[in-house]
Amino acid sequence: MNLDYVSKIKFGLKRYKTIATDKATSRVLDGSYNSIYKGRSMNFDELREYVPGDDIKDIDWKATSRSQKVLIRQYIAEKRHNIMLVMDANKRMLAETKAGEEKGNVALMAGGTLAYMVTDNGDYVSGLYYHDEKMERSPFKTGFLNLEFLLEGYAKCLTPTNKSDLNGILKYIMHNIKRRMIVVMVTDTEGILSLQDNLLGQITMVHDVLLINVSDADIFGKKVYNVDDDGYIPPFISQSKAIQREQKRIQEDREKLATVKLNRYGIPWVEVDTENRVDGKIAELLEKNKTVN
Repeated sequence: MNLDYVSKIKFGLKRYKTIATDKATSRVLDGSYNSIYKGRSMNFDELREYVPGDDIKDIDWKATSRSQKVLIRQYIAEKRHNIMLVMDANKRMLAETKAGEEKGNVALMAGGTLAYMVTDNGDYVSGLYYHDEKMERSPFKTGFLNLEFLLEGYAKCLTPTNKSDLNGILKYIMHNIKRRMIVVMVTDTEGILSLQDNLLGQITMVHDVLLINVSDADIFGKKVYNVDDDGYIPPFISQSKAIQREQKRIQEDREKLATVKLNRYGIPWVEVDTENRVDGKIAELLEKNKTVN
């Protein structure tokens, strides 16, 4: 099969070269994965002699008693990790971003770019999204063919009749997936506000959670399409200065509420408006995750 989505993402990374060259991507990702497991995410390598500053929890007391030297268990980082893409496929994603691009396309490229980076790093990637009110799940696999199937499946879900239940996806993760993961959610402000606090509390206790917020367009202009009503907003509404001011106030209030919710659970996030330079936004998200953790 043709790797259409993967090729597009790869072209974008080569074009902008923000973090995709000279192994920079791997360095950013390695630094961001330090807290993927709440316990030790390392594999035992060898014993070495204790030096001041070492964690006393790593002392191997049996080996120490045999050798009469204080010996430390040295670990190496586990290089492969589990990345779960949670993609919002609600018909809202057919609307436009602040930059005038279709939200679904921006979501696909943003989530896909992060998944491309981790795939290139040799990690396992899976995806969850709704299609015709049924949950679709791709298995944890490595490789770009797996990523292409995942992105192609999400693209097919972006229809005017499709519904998406992010809370249902979080419940599924908590009840059915035992491995520790980095959960990357791709949604919009409405999706964030719909997330149930009890589920966010549960999932952030077990997994690292990152979020990509695809921005919402305003209702200003002569030709504004309303996805919910499947029609254009009348010009007397979309061009009304008073309505514009009120709409802007409402949107700002909603964005503040969404920010408060994400901060409450320590979820690093970025807002994405456009497919262009999405790699820089992903780098910003990973750096935020390092800071939080």
